[in-house]
Amino acid sequence: MRNYFIIIVLAMFALAFISVGCAEDSFAGKWKAQFDSQIGQQKYTFEFKVDGTNVTGHAIGERSMGTNDIEITEGKINNDEISFVEPLKLQDNDVRIEYKGKIAGDEIKFHRKVGDFAEYDIVAKRVKDGEASSDTNAPPAKP
Repeated sequence: MRNYFIIIVLAMFALAFISVGCAEDSFAGKWKAQFDSQIGQQKYTFEFKVDGTNVTGHAIGERSMGTNDIEITEGKINNDEISFVEPLKLQDNDVRIEYKGKIAGDEIKFHRKVGDFAEYDIVAKRVKDGEASSDTNAPPAKP
């Protein structure tokens, strides 16, 4: 009986270890989102680098006011959920943009909180190898 208990405990640890590795594989890479906001249409590219449960990378935003490339901070992964902050500077004001999302296949459904100004639900789609378009609705590039 004791041997079965030990086997079960070891199996649980192995599954926990595998799920962390799967989360790393799931989120790492390039993702694109396009959405309407109070300041007009925005296009974003998120480039995530994952180390265990920590996330780093960049949020590259395109909008009518210009383009920005911001290093994300406070990035964390917990199973199929991701959270991070995009510390943006707009017109000499520091704006904290918080993201919380959940992955489902090749999509991350984010809740995006822009300071105390606005909140949006957006969807980022994984950029697959060979896709170069900045338009998230464009079909994949053909060889």
